[in-house]
Amino acid sequence: MDPADLARDTAWMAVALAEADAAAAEGEVPVGCVVVDAHGSELGRGRNAREALADPTAHAETIAIRAAAGKIGGWRLEGATAYVTLEPCAMCAGALVLARVARVVYGCADPKAGAVATLYSIGRDARLNHRFEVVAGVLEAECSDRLRRFFAALRALHTND
Repeated sequence: MDPADLARDTAWMAVALAEADAAAAEGEVPVGCVVVDAHGSELGRGRNAREALADPTAHAETIAIRAAAGKIGGWRLEGATAYVTLEPCAMCAGALVLARVARVVYGCADPKAGAVATLYSIGRDARLNHRFEVVAGVLEAECSDRLRRFFAALRALHTND
């Protein structure tokens, strides 16, 4: 990867990590996402809010996609990149395809639900009407560490019940 691309991807992943931290502070699974246009301007960001909104679709990616679409006044996010701390699930990968993003950059793989590389290749499947580039492992350790700490604390809390 070109050093300039890596620097850009790392900087935007840090923004997504800040969203993940905000989610964790609210008792949500620490996943964050930011959508950036082809010129490097932020279009929208989001963090998990399933508990707060009592909404199973309130993943970081769907919230960020909605914010981005609202900002541009349309649903086609052509040329955009989505930076997400955890590999998108099938629902989110499908939404990213439907939004026509150009790239998905994620931090750590999701062995239980990852749908852009781990379990499925949504976004690179030639049968779909749109495909996106996938870049994995940007700030991987930082992303996985937040999830590990969150679930360790959750297990400890339930062990003491």
